[in-house]
Amino acid sequence: MSRSGAIGIAVVGAGGWGKNHVRNYAAIPDVDLRYICDRHEGIRESMAALYSSVDVVSDLSVILQDPAVAAIVVATHAPSHFEVAEAALRAGWDVFVEKPLCLSGDQAATLCRLAEESGRIPMVGHLLLYHPAVERLKSLIDDGELGDVLCIYAPRVNLGVVRREENAWWSLAPHDISVANYLLGSFPQAVSATGSSYLRSERGIEDVVFATLHYPDARMAHIHVSWLDPHRTRKLTVVGDRKMAVFDDTSADQKLAVFDKAVRTRKAPLADGASGLQVVRALEGGSASLAEGGARIELPGGR
Repeated sequence: MSRSGAIGIAVVGAGGWGKNHVRNYAAIPDVDLRYICDRHEGIRESMAALYSSVDVVSDLSVILQDPAVAAIVVATHAPSHFEVAEAALRAGWDVFVEKPLCLSGDQAATLCRLAEESGRIPMVGHLLLYHPAVERLKSLIDDGELGDVLCIYAPRVNLGVVRREENAWWSLAPHDISVANYLLGSFPQAVSATGSSYLRSERGIEDVVFATLHYPDARMAHIHVSWLDPHRTRKLTVVGDRKMAVFDDTSADQKLAVFDKAVRTRKAPLADGASGLQVVRALEGGSASLAEGGARIELPGGR
């Protein structure tokens, strides 16, 4: 029975990052966490023990048939994002999908189209877009404090966690692509990327990737992602022709530094489906560039 006035939520995929969604939604007063869905029996058993008042199921169709569910959180492994999100949108639910939205631009465009046709809201887990330091960076840029933005560069490296189903590009780069798109107020027109597979060379899963995204007006964003680095670095530098700003997400006391030259409505979220689509297109183009030894790959515009 849904609590009066509470929004019915279902979380699909409760392993990995999904368990954090379960914990957070269970703690929100005006949310009714009605379902936890996972295909793995061990995960279902642990969730049932922790959240005895929530229905824990293995079949997505059970959730899709419950009119008390208003939105579905998709936190399954990336290859299944499209399948689950498509089913939810076709059933008439709003969806939140962990990044990346899906693994191809065509699939991302399909999800955006389905959401638009049904009047549903898709949201992607590009959480850095909501970071206070990123919001402040955007204000600095829009107010002209940095002057004309010339370029952005972002290293996102650490030692582990090594993924089995996606390379470092698809796993780590969505954060910085989404932020670069937001700060520059546009989408990349082309991408070139180079990388290497060291730990899983037999599967072609790149552990280290260097990529350059090319934006209108000769602006660019350079991204370095790796899980083979002795340092944990989460940094984004914006270079303007007047000033420069650095967002260091690992800093305990100074997240944002500015340097003089030498951060219940039906309103679309900032990290909406279109945002997810453009990130996926950049990721997809980067994968094509990786396969072609760093060739420049032109990216499609619009939807």
